[in-house]
Amino acid sequence: MTSPSTNTLDHIVHLSHPGALDETISRFRELGFNVIPGGTHADGLTSNALVIFEDGTYLELLNFVKPAASYPAGSPERAKRDSHPWAPKNPGWIDFAFLGTGEDKHSGGTGVISEIINARSKDVRYLGEVAGGRETPAGKILKWLITSPAKQHGRGVLPFFCGDVTPREWRVPVTQENTAHPNTARGVAYIVLLVSSDNLALLSRQVTTIIGAPANHVDDELSWSLETIRSTRPAGHLRLRSPKTEEEQSFLDSNIDANVGIYEVGIWVDAGKSKEPASLPHTRIVWQSIIN
Repeated sequence: MTSPSTNTLDHIVHLSHPGALDETISRFRELGFNVIPGGTHADGLTSNALVIFEDGTYLELLNFVKPAASYPAGSPERAKRDSHPWAPKNPGWIDFAFLGTGEDKHSGGTGVISEIINARSKDVRYLGEVAGGRETPAGKILKWLITSPAKQHGRGVLPFFCGDVTPREWRVPVTQENTAHPNTARGVAYIVLLVSSDNLALLSRQVTTIIGAPANHVDDELSWSLETIRSTRPAGHLRLRSPKTEEEQSFLDSNIDANVGIYEVGIWVDAGKSKEPASLPHTRIVWQSIIN
């Protein structure tokens, strides 16, 4: 059996303040994105909306339904809310996912993706699959398996993997209507991870282990090609570098993880449609023209 890819971009996660998802949806629509309803996740803590691209990738606009303080202190509900991996995150780009598998756990308790990555190097460790899901506004129940990096790596530093148990088109309905964006967005051109210079070499080795291919070096930046579910556009890239400007250093200093964070997302748009970068609160988007 052919081993699954470990560098296929699935989606990028954007976090809003609790209860502020509608405001974020409005802001993304003002930027020319077509945003469709997502639903409520199985744990009841978060809800989302989706920006789906024709290459099968998407942006997940997510928020916690309620602030932590709305759950009684010391209650199981509060403990569940506080222990959520995205609970400590600041609003903005917080995480990204590669496509995983929907296969059951192996008898040894490890998962398909984690076995592949963990066998490559001791620099990085992934855990076994954990079940997840979401109910759509229409009442359809979606199910998937999540493979996450071990706790010591943090969340939003290395990708997690999302593998569908129910058909992927239920989770990501790639239709002409859903992928038609007024701003002509076609897909994700790149993700920029900023990292402190002290941690650059280690993170580079870890990303190389996950993707299974060495980085390309361009000036002071490292870059890896990413696959997509549908090869309709030029390849996207995961880009890694240390801060070059005061603005980038300020972003890194304010990040909850202190030494790494998703600083910028590039979006493919039709030739001639690129414009100035969009800087929503805590969110930077750069438009990348497709050269035919």
